[in-house]
Amino acid sequence: MLQPQFRPLLAGTSSFAQTVLGRTLARCYATKAATQSGSTSTTITTNKDAKAKKVIPYVRDAGMMRTYKPHTPGIRHLKRPINDHLWKGRPYLPLTFPKKGQSKGGRNHSGRITVRHRGGGHKRRIRMVDFERWTPGPHTVLRIEYDPGRSAHIALVKEEATGRKSYIVAADGMRAGDVVQSYRSGLPQDLLDSMGGVVDPGILAAKTCWRGNCLPISMIPVGTQIFCVGSRSDGKAVFCRSAGTYATIISKEEETREDGTKVMTGRFVNVRLQSGEIRRVSKDACATVGIASNIMHHYRQLGKAGRSRWLNIRPTVRGLAMNANDHPHGGGRGKSKGNRHPVSPWGTPAKGGYKTRRKSNVNKWVVTPRVRNMGVRRNKKTT
Repeated sequence: MLQPQFRPLLAGTSSFAQTVLGRTLARCYATKAATQSGSTSTTITTNKDAKAKKVIPYVRDAGMMRTYKPHTPGIRHLKRPINDHLWKGRPYLPLTFPKKGQSKGGRNHSGRITVRHRGGGHKRRIRMVDFERWTPGPHTVLRIEYDPGRSAHIALVKEEATGRKSYIVAADGMRAGDVVQSYRSGLPQDLLDSMGGVVDPGILAAKTCWRGNCLPISMIPVGTQIFCVGSRSDGKAVFCRSAGTYATIISKEEETREDGTKVMTGRFVNVRLQSGEIRRVSKDACATVGIASNIMHHYRQLGKAGRSRWLNIRPTVRGLAMNANDHPHGGGRGKSKGNRHPVSPWGTPAKGGYKTRRKSNVNKWVVTPRVRNMGVRRNKKTT
C-alpha cells in the first residue's frame, strides 16, 4: 500500500502558521498524571516521547492533496485528493449493473469507433444515480462512495419511511448520518403547520434550503449556489453534475406586493453557470443546494501513463506523427507540417473558434452566452 509522504515540522513555528503555509501538522498526545494532592493534571507528550513509547503519531496533510514518497518513478508526481471519508467496500449491488460490450471501447451498435481514445481499463459497474429525486420525505445518508463513472462522489441514502435505498450525487461536505430531503413533489403538511399555514418565502428558505436538499428552483433564494440543476419542470438534472461544479441563481421573474412580499409572476429563473453563461430554466425545475463533491478533483496528477489506461483512456497520437492516409497532417519526409492550418482528422479547422452551429439554430434558452476567446488570449485588464 502506498504510504503518504510526511514532511517534518519546522521548529519555532506555530501550528496556525503551519496550517496557513500548507505544512504538515502533528498531533501531540495528552496523558493524565497524578499529583501529590491526588488530583489529575494533564501533561503533553511530544513526538520524541511518543517515538520512544513506539506510538505512531497521527499526521494530517494540511493541504487538500496527498503526495507520496517516490519509492518508484510512477508515484513521484502522483497527487490525489484527500478523501478518507469514502466507503472502502463494494457498492450497493442492487443499484448497479456491469458495464460490458463494445461501448466500453468507444464503438456504436455497428462496431464503428465513434469516440476515439477509449478502450481497456478496469472492469466497472454502472451506478444508477437518481437525478430526478421525486421521492419526498427525509432520507438518511448511509455512506459516501466513489463512482468510477463520474468525477463527483455519490451518496447512498435510505428513505426513513420505507427503507428504500438510492444513489444521489453527494454535495461537498456531506457525510454519513446527514439527513436530506426532496421538496420537489410538494411541501409536507407538518412544514406548512409549523409556518402557521402561511407560506413565507424567508421562513420557507430557512427551513428547506440546506445542503443536499432538492427543491424547485423557484423556492431557492437569489444568490444561492446550487448543483444538479434541471432545465424542465418534469425532467432530471442536466447541469452542474461534475465534481466541484455549481450554478448561481441571479434573478427571478417576480414582483413585490404592497406588504413587501415577493411573488413569482414569470415561468423562468435565470442561473449563471461557471463558464459565465446565463441560462433560463423553468421555475419548477429541480436543483440541489450546495456544490458538487470532490472539489479538488481537477488538481490531481495521475503520475504515470498506466493510470490513464486503468481509467479506460487510450493514448492520443499527434496527426503529425501519422501517415498521410490517416491524417491531413501526416506523411512527408521528416517533421513537415505540410503548409496547412491545424485541422481534425476529418478536415474541420481545429483552432480559431471555427463555427459549426447553423445561424438558424439559435439556442433560445441562453440569455448571455459565455465569453469565447476566438483563439486569442484573453486580456486580464478587460475582464
